[in-house]
Amino acid sequence: MEGAISSPPNTRIAVVTGGNKGIGLEVCRQLAGDGVTVVLTARDEARGAAAVEKLKEAGLSDVIFHQLEITDAPSIARLADFLKARFGKLDILVNNAAVGGVEYVQDPVDGSVTNEEKFSGMDARRRLEWMWENCRETYDTAKEGLQTNYYGTKHVTEALLPLLQASSDGRIVNVSSGWGLLRLFNNEELKQELNDIESLTEERLDEVLGNFLKDFEAGTMESRGWPMAFSAYKVAKAAMNAYSRILARRHPELRVNCAHPGYVKTDITINSGLLTPEEGASNVTKVALLPAGGPTGVYFALGQEAPFV
Repeated sequence: MEGAISSPPNTRIAVVTGGNKGIGLEVCRQLAGDGVTVVLTARDEARGAAAVEKLKEAGLSDVIFHQLEITDAPSIARLADFLKARFGKLDILVNNAAVGGVEYVQDPVDGSVTNEEKFSGMDARRRLEWMWENCRETYDTAKEGLQTNYYGTKHVTEALLPLLQASSDGRIVNVSSGWGLLRLFNNEELKQELNDIESLTEERLDEVLGNFLKDFEAGTMESRGWPMAFSAYKVAKAAMNAYSRILARRHPELRVNCAHPGYVKTDITINSGLLTPEEGASNVTKVALLPAGGPTGVYFALGQEAPFV
């Protein structure tokens, strides 16, 4: 389902993955409010189309919906073909779509979970403990987490690279997390390897993720120094951070950065976060709209440059 928008040649074009709710929807709202033509993507056509209508009702007319399942190659190819035919370029790619890599004991979309009284008096640490108590990590959810949060993001990026290169100021923002920081790894050798961007390769990242799944299945994660609790999410985000830096080095003509939005009330956090989706999205949009010639290969935490470690 696609709307008909005729944009002037100098209009910036953006794609936001996972754009139908939460941080993704607010990134779409904020980019469109800045005069960017936004292609809002989502797995579910009905939900995606409803999100676009919601934005249009708010006066943001330059928003189009296009279906995208980031783990499905034909779906990615259809989006790339559409963008090429309609716009011939892409200026901003915000890779926001993600999964928690866990099973939820509480239903993330259960309205009762959003009750602020539940979290009254809880600091971030206690809220995270509550979230972990209401989740379960299995081999299947861990595998899905890596396939979506790392490989899905990577495959979308690869497919849209030629369109980003056709822009005079192409930029990629990978929505990251404080849980992707290397300080959470207890394996010093692996930590150093993932931080050695001059030597690290995508092939080695594949090996690292394969080893993680083997250790997860064998129950040896802790002894091997992997992050514990929401392990797959943390490992996938760390791998995505590393891939972003590899990409930035390989494509100096692009701006490729990672943005941690903060601890946000979304389905992934079972609405336990401290920030609203609007607040979290602003920390992503700020990076997407950095002035031309800005930094690349950088990690932004709450809108500020920060270390990957």
